[in-house]
Amino acid sequence: MTSDHRSAGELLSGLRQEIEAADRRIRPYVRETPFALSPNLSAALGATVMLKLENTQVTGSFKVRGAVNRLLSLPLSQRALGVVTASTGNHGAAVAYAAHKLSMPCTVIVPAGASLTKVGAIRAWGATIEEHGTDGLHAEREARRRAEASGLFYLSPYNDPGVVAGQGTVGAELARQTERLDALFIAVGGGGLIAGTAAGLKAIQPDLTVVGCSPEASRVMFESVRAGRILELPSEPTLSDGTAGGVESDAITFPLCRALVDRWQLVSETDIAEAMRVAIDQDSQLIEGAAGVALAAARTMAHEFPRGVLGVVLCGGNVGTTTLRRVLC
Repeated sequence: MTSDHRSAGELLSGLRQEIEAADRRIRPYVRETPFALSPNLSAALGATVMLKLENTQVTGSFKVRGAVNRLLSLPLSQRALGVVTASTGNHGAAVAYAAHKLSMPCTVIVPAGASLTKVGAIRAWGATIEEHGTDGLHAEREARRRAEASGLFYLSPYNDPGVVAGQGTVGAELARQTERLDALFIAVGGGGLIAGTAAGLKAIQPDLTVVGCSPEASRVMFESVRAGRILELPSEPTLSDGTAGGVESDAITFPLCRALVDRWQLVSETDIAEAMRVAIDQDSQLIEGAAGVALAAARTMAHEFPRGVLGVVLCGGNVGTTTLRRVLC
């Protein structure tokens, strides 16, 4: 499956079936993460606050769902050749893990100067690490070039229906774990998590309000949806490095976000840091900045859903000690 310019309706017609299939397909390789009540947040916000603990997922992030699903869908002949991707974080670790489980060769291209901790997490699953360029865009272009030249499969972090369907299994689990949700808060970068989750869950709970949450410092999908076209915008440094960066010009997630995301909420770096501290202090959950974005948005908007049931997807827990010191001090 490849990216294209189909409408949201055309994409949705097949995506919901793909999510159901993905939910069965990936089960031996990923965890069904808890959807846990937060008593402290519920009391503080005047609502029932439930946390989807993707920070406890294999590799520490939801990203493994999409990577496993997409690689499982490849023919055996393609698997034998291997996979290449570009990433300095959760996506790279997810692809490396999935390739390890499926005995596939895996190469991850990273820019020079990438975090040694994150590169180490990718290498731990047996991936070959290669440096190219000085930023993520250089690495991605090299990964795509390598795939075209050698026959390797290039795995996008979000711009692939199989990846989106895999991320959508978060929604499939939520449908089993709760009978009612009034609002669901999800951080948005490329949009794969929110598009897949909303696609599956809104088919069952059509009145659900899906809230797309972005840092003020990196808000490309938010501004693109508002403009009605994908924009090229700079991103400032943010604690939410997992959602930072641009959106590909042909991203299939763009029409899905336009169709499925009901509300948007931008949050400041101060709010993100405070949400990360709250998760640690009140729920004993170590979360990364992207998860803090969703929690910060829920804390900001909870008054709009008095006595409602609010879900917050804590999308990952991979935060380094340097960042953690900044947040806690």
